[in-house]
Amino acid sequence: MKDDSRNHPFRDSHQDVAAANRTPVTAQTRAPAYRLAFTDADFMMRDDLRPVRLQLELLKPQLIMDERGIESTIVLFGGARIPAPEDKATAKSPALAELSKYYEEARHFAFRMTERSMKSYGRENVIITGGGPGVMEAGNRGAYEAGGQSIGLNIVLPHEQAPNRYVPPDLCFNFHYFAIRKMHFLMRAKAICVFPGGFGTLDEMFESLTLIQTKRMKPIPFLLFGRAFWEKIINWEAIAEAGTISAEDLDLIRFVETADEAIAVIDDWKTGC
Repeated sequence: MKDDSRNHPFRDSHQDVAAANRTPVTAQTRAPAYRLAFTDADFMMRDDLRPVRLQLELLKPQLIMDERGIESTIVLFGGARIPAPEDKATAKSPALAELSKYYEEARHFAFRMTERSMKSYGRENVIITGGGPGVMEAGNRGAYEAGGQSIGLNIVLPHEQAPNRYVPPDLCFNFHYFAIRKMHFLMRAKAICVFPGGFGTLDEMFESLTLIQTKRMKPIPFLLFGRAFWEKIINWEAIAEAGTISAEDLDLIRFVETADEAIAVIDDWKTGC
């Protein structure tokens, strides 16, 4: 991260941390109260400091992405359990093996969009995923294979989850708060692509749709890959017929099957077709 220490005349925090570490050891200097606040992990983990931790978790990725010049992103949501086609023999169910085709579509879509992104030196339409396996890996993999950058927003979970190997290390972030992670998905988003997935994917999809429906977020292309999957698990028409959403709300989403269809929708959106 950029160091601004030369832009002001005061001693910087690194210097004071080093000086504090050289302080003579006494009863006073060993006491927790004497620790510099920002180096005191016990202090920073207090419940009272949650607002500060929320702010830091929002700020750190924001500053890094700003310094990298990233202006806009293309969001890929989708299931962590969907295997690559070459791995579908190890899928936990025949249904998951069948869904492996969407891994390949996510990979192809990310490749194509990253080729375009590189024309802006990687500043615009940068692929952003949750950084994990499955569809997320496919998105980062496609960007990697195109020779460009992508972003991974990982999160600490009770079970082990390492970032996939295709996320650039300097654009791989780790989160404690789901809410802040979601904000970073959407703050720069120019399109949202949702592939088949589970609870996490549904959560991300419906929160994003709600923000657009309530006009808290500008309308952008919102693409659901795999009409058969989405219409099997969600009765969209029934929700509208019940009156719990307006019929026009269904116009917020578009169903696509392939990367090429998705790119055509995004291009038509840009030209107002």
